[in-house]
Amino acid sequence: MIQITPQMRLLVAIEPVDFRRGIDGLAQVCRAVLSADPMDGTMFVFRSRSGNAIRLLVYDGQGFWLATKRLSRGRFPHWPTGTRMHALAAHQLQVLLMGGDPMSARGVAEWRPLPRAA
Repeated sequence: MIQITPQMRLLVAIEPVDFRRGIDGLAQVCRAVLSADPMDGTMFVFRSRSGNAIRLLVYDGQGFWLATKRLSRGRFPHWPTGTRMHALAAHQLQVLLMGGDPMSARGVAEWRPLPRAA
């Protein structure tokens, strides 16, 4: 089962991809276009050209998972902008998958260690 945890690195491909591509084709997009290793545990998020479907690609140490969500009506209205890819937090991906705006999703700030007192 695919689990989306706060510790996961999540990268969204800004440009849409051809959904006729399977695991190997999307892994090639990760390498060639996003300059990222598809086998390092990062979850990659892709959008179809029509904007009505999203695919998730992730390697779990044994093999690849490929999941697709296709809307029965409409398109995903919010998609991150930028150059090639955009990093998201786990809660932002959940909002994106439900059709919301991931950039307006607020979560608890990430924990950071306190500086040592001198």
